[in-house]
Amino acid sequence: MSNINLIIEERPRDIGNFMVGRLLPFKDKRMVGPFIFIDHMGPAALKAEENLDIAPHPHIGLSTLTYLFEGNIMHKDSLGTEMEIKPGQVNWMTAGKGITHSERAPEYLRHTNKMLHGLQIWVALPKELEQMEPSFYHADVEDLPQWEQDGVSYRLIAGSFMDHKSPVPVFSPLYFLELKNTTKQTVKIGKDLYGEAGLYILEGSIENEGTTFGPKELLVAKDSQLCEFTMNENTSIYFFGGDALPEPRFIYWNFVASDQALIDQAKQNWKDQRFPQVPGETEFIPLPEEHINLKPRA
Repeated sequence: MSNINLIIEERPRDIGNFMVGRLLPFKDKRMVGPFIFIDHMGPAALKAEENLDIAPHPHIGLSTLTYLFEGNIMHKDSLGTEMEIKPGQVNWMTAGKGITHSERAPEYLRHTNKMLHGLQIWVALPKELEQMEPSFYHADVEDLPQWEQDGVSYRLIAGSFMDHKSPVPVFSPLYFLELKNTTKQTVKIGKDLYGEAGLYILEGSIENEGTTFGPKELLVAKDSQLCEFTMNENTSIYFFGGDALPEPRFIYWNFVASDQALIDQAKQNWKDQRFPQVPGETEFIPLPEEHINLKPRA
């Protein structure tokens, strides 16, 4: 019997001036562990006159994780942070009770041809921390634990795995893990996973119980403890998951909360421009009047 509970394929989504591949939330699987939103950006070749320009917008109740494969993004937020993220680095922004940020092409690249490719991820905060003070953390490539095992290269981007711990300050038991190989290898990883587990294939393919899965597919395990598969040569995959939060989550636009009242208050606060502002920014993305409001299922 297969250990794969669900196969999710990327669905194209327009987020303004950029197309992404939406992985989570999915109608049959809203969350994997505390992970509640995953977008695959690109790969996109941008001409000199084309730039990523996501104007200031708000968040509550979550941490955002940005991880790039190619390209550069300048992050600015209402804490006064200005941080360029480059491939292999991590930007981890915790919204808590409310934060505003923008994401744009860095000024020195705005008139050049460029690539943009990466993952943007939301991790829901535990209920008792949903209203915490916002914060920001940046990790360089060399800060992240990296090791080789049985012909596979591992990088722990966030959370804890085996006896490794990422410096990224997460707020519940989770893992976000990169695996890469050059030669075909069998991976027996289940005994070291915990909670719920998802596997996203970026490049190459994997084989599981006679079936081959390729890029842009997300596999959700029935039992993370039984995760065993074969990575074909030159494959890059990402494992993410952890302990599920005990309460379901509401999602509206950029807001995540265990209580609809927090969502409603955030909507009104953004309409009234009562969120903190990003220094040096004058634009903002208006609250969408029509937007899917994902409510917890009974």
